[in-house]
Amino acid sequence: MYFNQSPVDKLEKIKYLQDQNRKVLMIGDGLNDAGALKQSDLGISITENINSFSPACDGILESGSFSKLNDLIKFSNTSMNIVKISYVISLLYNVIGLSFAVQGTLSPLISAILMPLSSISVVTFTTVGTNLMAKLKLD
Repeated sequence: MYFNQSPVDKLEKIKYLQDQNRKVLMIGDGLNDAGALKQSDLGISITENINSFSPACDGILESGSFSKLNDLIKFSNTSMNIVKISYVISLLYNVIGLSFAVQGTLSPLISAILMPLSSISVVTFTTVGTNLMAKLKLD
């Protein structure tokens, strides 16, 4: 964590850390942070007015919610894991379906029904999993 840096110092520090193959999260509260927010791997702008717009940032966080930043990062990681699991489920589903289709034991009508069900099941799993994890994290 680095504080009280000039805009150029912020930008140079982020570039230095990225040159060291480090992932950089930049949190800023003003236009003088725009370069550093854009350069960072993840830029979050802190604002009193949530309607403020900072085109250089990846996300906008209301200043009153700043204390929840760590929970947000943990939830983001959990959500990414759920998405990865969804991809694995989809891949397995399609490999199994493809093996039946190649053998000729799966009729085209059944395939036409199962394909949309695959998409629906993955979306449902991701939605339910993410909502469940959000409720568990908030309790």
